[in-house]
Amino acid sequence: MLEKLVRAIVTIIGAIVGYGFYLLIKYLAGLKGYDLETIFSVAEIMFIVTAIALIFAIIFYKLFPVFRRGGMKAAGNLESDLKDTSVNDIISTVAGLIIGLFVAYLISRGIYTSIEMPVVSIILNIITYLILGSLGILVVNSKAKEIGALVLNRKGSSQSSKSGRHKGDATPKIFDTSVIIDGRIADILETGFIEGPIIIPEFVLVELRHIADSSDTLKRQRGRRGLDILNSIQEEYGVEIYNTASEKVLDEIPEVDVKLLKLAQIMNGKVVTNDFNLNKVAAIKGIPVLNINELANTLKPVVLPGEEMILTLVKEGKENDQAVAYLDDGTMIVVEEGKPFIGQTIKVVVSSVFQTSAGRMIFAKPAGNVKGN
Repeated sequence: MLEKLVRAIVTIIGAIVGYGFYLLIKYLAGLKGYDLETIFSVAEIMFIVTAIALIFAIIFYKLFPVFRRGGMKAAGNLESDLKDTSVNDIISTVAGLIIGLFVAYLISRGIYTSIEMPVVSIILNIITYLILGSLGILVVNSKAKEIGALVLNRKGSSQSSKSGRHKGDATPKIFDTSVIIDGRIADILETGFIEGPIIIPEFVLVELRHIADSSDTLKRQRGRRGLDILNSIQEEYGVEIYNTASEKVLDEIPEVDVKLLKLAQIMNGKVVTNDFNLNKVAAIKGIPVLNINELANTLKPVVLPGEEMILTLVKEGKENDQAVAYLDDGTMIVVEEGKPFIGQTIKVVVSSVFQTSAGRMIFAKPAGNVKGN
């Protein structure tokens, strides 16, 4: 029944299009100096109009199955696109379209009054609405993320008890689970190096709770430590627990890390983490990341080949003649030919330094002058 009703509506639309086609013919004939109403009688004009409308009605009636298939395909594509589109993107698109159409309406009024030819003015108005509607969508979408980030920054600043630490940077900083559990983020926040609103996604909080409720003792301790740290920095710096319920696209993503990266794209934010794999995936997707481990490695004292230092060799290395020592910051130093000096404090000379993703590897050799314990 519904299909028959829609087909009847499409047929009527075809008849209306046919009548419009007649008006176009009449207008074009008038441009050439022919007046159809003087050439044909009223009955003949009625017959011509009816015939053209009937032809177009039949065409639209026959093409209805094509329109239906095309409409169903378009609806399927639209549904698929909407699944991957956030609510923020939809709102910005609608807002841009409304703004563009409003500007087009103001311009169209001038077109109607300045152009006396109805068909030309209609065509120009259609073009105006299409161009300005599309332009409004493009402009608002291109600036939507900046506007959203600015709003979040103001909100985060108003919530912060130390608002001076959050001013001057509109980019949201989105924390993952690992960086909260790690705990060093609290010390970094204390220094004031991280600016902008601090965002904790709700799904990260849920993951922290699951870890804190784990049957594994170590996991449970780490989860509870993370919740304690989160409570501390929330009270101190006005952390926002971001409710992702409005982001339907996130509900369909099971993995927390993938959700985190998608949220960073939506908010135009930066992910704060110490997860090596998350760091790599974010780099592939072009999402900016602040890695706490990279920061710690960068801040370690610079050691150059040829530099001498006093070390206490504490254990054997992987190779037979190697010994291992540690700097105050925990950096491991492999001392070649140092096995005989294990348990002693000796002077060594740095032979080479290698920077890896896990930190720095420093190799040294005994300088020859041995100091007693």
